[in-house]
Amino acid sequence: MTEVVAALIWRGDRFLICQRPAHKARGLLWEFVGGKVEPGETPQAALIRECREELDVALTVGEVCCRVVHQYPDLTVALTLFSARIADGEPKKLEHQDLKWITVEEIGDYAFCPADTDILKDLRAGKYRSQ
Repeated sequence: MTEVVAALIWRGDRFLICQRPAHKARGLLWEFVGGKVEPGETPQAALIRECREELDVALTVGEVCCRVVHQYPDLTVALTLFSARIADGEPKKLEHQDLKWITVEEIGDYAFCPADTDILKDLRAGKYRSQ
């Protein structure tokens, strides 16, 4: 099982989604920014590092929104989604194909990674609100 973290980052009534690079597994699907937790690293520290590496932003990590386990054909992920906010910087496409700030109503316009399915259902149901 691979431990991964992701951030639900709001800007007003919109939240940030990132499109995976075409050459990676699940290429061109959309996801929340984040990545793998490295040995000896806390999930919060991993999320801060990943956002610095992938978006060139400083992140403030909040509460855990949810935990999801999903089995892909090539790996099983234990995903922890945190509420977070950008403390400094403007997101840049350092590793992603594209970045978008979308509303909950626009979720259906994007093809997301399967591990995010339950999170997206909860967003549609109003479980996670803009801070």
